[in-house]
Amino acid sequence: MKILGISGTVVGSKTAIVIGKILDTMKIHNPELKIEFLDLRDYQIEFCDGRPISNYTGDTKKVIDQMMGADGFVFGTPIFQGSFSGAFKNLIDLIPPAAFKHKVMGFVTTGGNQQHFLVAENQLKPLAGYLNGYVVPTTIFAHNSQFNDKNEVEDVGLLECIREFSQQFCYMSEGLTGVKQN
Repeated sequence: MKILGISGTVVGSKTAIVIGKILDTMKIHNPELKIEFLDLRDYQIEFCDGRPISNYTGDTKKVIDQMMGADGFVFGTPIFQGSFSGAFKNLIDLIPPAAFKHKVMGFVTTGGNQQHFLVAENQLKPLAGYLNGYVVPTTIFAHNSQFNDKNEVEDVGLLECIREFSQQFCYMSEGLTGVKQN
C-alpha cells in the first residue's frame, strides 16, 4: 500500500516538517507501507485550467502521476487568511475526483492563529466527503508555538496527536485493504 504525504504549500517549512514526522511515525506502526513525500516547494506546477490531465507535462505531470498512484493521502496545508493554501487547492483541482474515491485521507494544518484549527473541520473534511474518501478521525493542527527555534516539533501534545493520527491512519488503511470498492 502506497501512502503519499503532501505538503501543500510553496512557502515555509512547518507543514513539511509535520508531514515528515507523521510519515516516519506511520512507518513505525506499519513497516510494510510504501511511503512517499510530495513537497510542492520542489515542483513548478501549472495552474489547473480544465484541460485533460493527459495534456499536462513536466512537473505537473509528475505530480499528477504520483497522486494517481497513491492508495492513501496525508494532506498538509498552512492556513492563510482563514483558508487552505491556493497551491493545495490547485493540486486537488488537477486530480479527477474518482482518484480519491474510497481512499483513506487525513488532514494536517499549520498556522499562527489558534482559531485556524477549524479549517480542517469546516473546509477540508467536507472536501473529503465530496471526493468520497475515508477520513481519519483525528486532524492535526500545529501552531507556530509548538516548534522550537530550529523548527523542530517539541510540543508533547502535538507529538501525541501525531502518534494517534498515524495509528488511526494505519488502522483504517489496513482495515480497508482488500475491501471491494465499486
